[in-house]
Amino acid sequence: MNTPQTQRWAPHVTVATVVSRAGQLLLVEEDKEGRRVLNQPAGHLEPGESLLEAAVRETREETGWDVRLTGFIGTYQWSAPDGSPFLRFAFAAEPVNHHPQQPLDEGIVQALWLSPTALQADMARLRSPLVWQTVSDWLAGQRFPLSMVRQVQ
Repeated sequence: MNTPQTQRWAPHVTVATVVSRAGQLLLVEEDKEGRRVLNQPAGHLEPGESLLEAAVRETREETGWDVRLTGFIGTYQWSAPDGSPFLRFAFAAEPVNHHPQQPLDEGIVQALWLSPTALQADMARLRSPLVWQTVSDWLAGQRFPLSMVRQVQ
């Protein structure tokens, strides 16, 4: 008997960091489909990499900043307008060292520091609703120990 194939749900797994310094947040301005948008340092999990390693790597690649993760903000499930599913793991971090000469990832125009108020005033430019939701949760003090995110070998 033939049975219809069931398509397995396979979301894009991404990480993001909310990096704060002196009341400002580290963001990236990037070109996305002909628009300049704002996002946290964020990107896809790579094979063999832990979520924590991915968050630190993506932040460095997109901003030139080394960071120290200080907490886990949360997990966010979202479907993009084209139907692409995402699972985003967001982390709180503090800046450690800047490498201003490091080239930034393709598509990144610049890294910049903005206050949460300035970011909220520019909501039309957010890459996705995940950006403000993550900041909102961070502003509300939502932090969990990093030990909540485990990689089992």
